[in-house]
Amino acid sequence: MRHYAHNRSCFGRGVLNLTEDDIVFSAARLFFAYGLGNSCYMPFGVGASVVLNFEAPKPKNVLHHIERFRPTVFFGIPTLYGQILGYLEKQDRQNDTTPDPNAPHEFSSVRICCSAGEALPPEIYHRWKERFGIEILDGIGTTELAHVFICNRPGEVMPGSSGKPVPGYELKLIDDEGTAVPQGEIGTLLVKGRSAAQQYWRKREKTLSTMQGEWIDTGDKYYEDADGYFWCAGRADDMLKVGGSWVSPVEVENCVTEHSAVREAAVVGAPDEKQLIKPKAFVVLKEGIEPSRELEEDIKQWVLDRTAEYKQPRWVEFVKELPKGATGKIQRSDLK
Repeated sequence: MRHYAHNRSCFGRGVLNLTEDDIVFSAARLFFAYGLGNSCYMPFGVGASVVLNFEAPKPKNVLHHIERFRPTVFFGIPTLYGQILGYLEKQDRQNDTTPDPNAPHEFSSVRICCSAGEALPPEIYHRWKERFGIEILDGIGTTELAHVFICNRPGEVMPGSSGKPVPGYELKLIDDEGTAVPQGEIGTLLVKGRSAAQQYWRKREKTLSTMQGEWIDTGDKYYEDADGYFWCAGRADDMLKVGGSWVSPVEVENCVTEHSAVREAAVVGAPDEKQLIKPKAFVVLKEGIEPSRELEEDIKQWVLDRTAEYKQPRWVEFVKELPKGATGKIQRSDLK
């Protein structure tokens, strides 16, 4: 229980300032570590109220529960935030209305929105802030550390980043030889804190590779900027080596989703005619937009105009939806 108490104190109070007056609603359910902290030990630790939803977290029923129970803190994941925006924007078009962030709206009772599970695209953050006037505090956590250990702070959000270390946790970024990387360079993220797990059940090899003394090897690639914000570059096994340089699929995905026609995107490596790995983008278009060769080339040019040439997707494949796991994370392994 000390693991939960540590996280409740560091994140629940230190970042979110949860109190007994809060009403918490988490789209992630109790059988996920994220949902367990959101809906169980953090609110229980301060005497807050909790909304539990047994249905799948679809935009319609999430909005229904928000209207009914008026929560003050909402926990979601990037995919859900995008889906809610798409659902409401479709209603706007049907009703020929324009949302006013200064008028009462669906999230008027909410003081803080949180996101975790995967990196929140800046495009979704800005659309959400413009519509509701509420920041989304994006962060990262793992089951091995009980909950979130890096997060943005209210009033100090850096869109696209995972934020800064949560009080009570130490971070370091290392290269393949275990040496700390210079600030600004990508390395594997290791985390130390009192909520760290000691071992996996009956998985000795996994324990040895992940639990490195006091440190947990997250398997995530990150870099730290000059202001102390940490930026996700993707999972170690998702990183692409293109022309001798590392490419972060998250960076390319964020660029692709800023295109006006794109709703979602995922980037993986694929071999070209010379069996060299190049970025390939799988793209879900916004409603009413049809795939075309011209649009494919326009998306490629969009990325090329904003990033280095080797990061440009060599191919763009339009799909109806992206494969996602139970937590809503995009399953890049399926796309590979």
